[in-house]
Amino acid sequence: MNHLHSVNDHLLLKVEGLSKTFETRSGLVKAVDNVSFDVPRGKIVGLVGESGSGKTTIGRSLLRLVEPSAGHALFEGVDLFSLSESALRPYRRRLQIVFQDPYSSLNPRLRIDQIIGEALDTHGLARGAARAERIAELLTLVGLRPEFAQRYPHEFSGGQRQRIGIARALAVEPAFIVADEPVSALDVSVQAQVLNLLLDLRRTFGLTILFISHDLSVVEYLCDYVTVLYLGRVMESGPSRSVFSNPRHPYTRALLSASPVPDPAAKRQREVLRGDIPSPLNPPSGCVFRTRCQHASDACAHVAPQPEVVGAEHTVACIRQSELA
Repeated sequence: MNHLHSVNDHLLLKVEGLSKTFETRSGLVKAVDNVSFDVPRGKIVGLVGESGSGKTTIGRSLLRLVEPSAGHALFEGVDLFSLSESALRPYRRRLQIVFQDPYSSLNPRLRIDQIIGEALDTHGLARGAARAERIAELLTLVGLRPEFAQRYPHEFSGGQRQRIGIARALAVEPAFIVADEPVSALDVSVQAQVLNLLLDLRRTFGLTILFISHDLSVVEYLCDYVTVLYLGRVMESGPSRSVFSNPRHPYTRALLSASPVPDPAAKRQREVLRGDIPSPLNPPSGCVFRTRCQHASDACAHVAPQPEVVGAEHTVACIRQSELA
């Protein structure tokens, strides 16, 4: 039986206790461990953390591209994780993804009109002249010329290919898009163009976006809310303005201090990350961040911190956060 919950008009998606464990030759790997966060309707929520933090696994789990091991994803009150494949099918149109690599995510054997039109065909949204007109409209929306529809992916730059990927996601008029590191493979100048395109599309269509990134400066620019992940767990979460102006977790501070600051006169408190991220096959006891934290105490090895509210919608998972504030 599907889990039905009361609908909160403010929230489009509520993630509760999401976990994902993979079985490898070396043993079980818990890529995501009891992650919870909210995605307000019409907002951009950032998932940020180093490689191996579980960001992409979360995004793909929400869309059921990988099957979650535990938890709930309440989309307008309906638990996506409890749906059968047939029951999930109507939601496929409303939940889309833009992939990280603009080169491998487009089929090189298909023309652009075939790539974008495939989604229209699958959902029966447009045929004949209306189909061609819709494809031209989508290319124009993402800043490309309609005549590009007759070209192949190899004829475009990385930034143009990512725009095509965005057009493909928009073709089915989704409510929610997972943008999985969509600018990390692009030059800095092109990154800004694609980020501004996402902002424009959010304003125009009221899109809700989960933006996955390792770059806090990009997340600070783009996102309304941010969730900071480390080794599959949430370290800090809240409105971007609150998290970036008053970061309370040592990991968030370390990521921020390593990111560029647009204002040369501005200074950020320096937090040094020691060593490398541990293997998820053998995570540290207690707080998983403690082996790299300059503020770790003996207690951190024995207590797995739970998120505590430190401000309006702002939570931190650190047993020493009150001392470090």
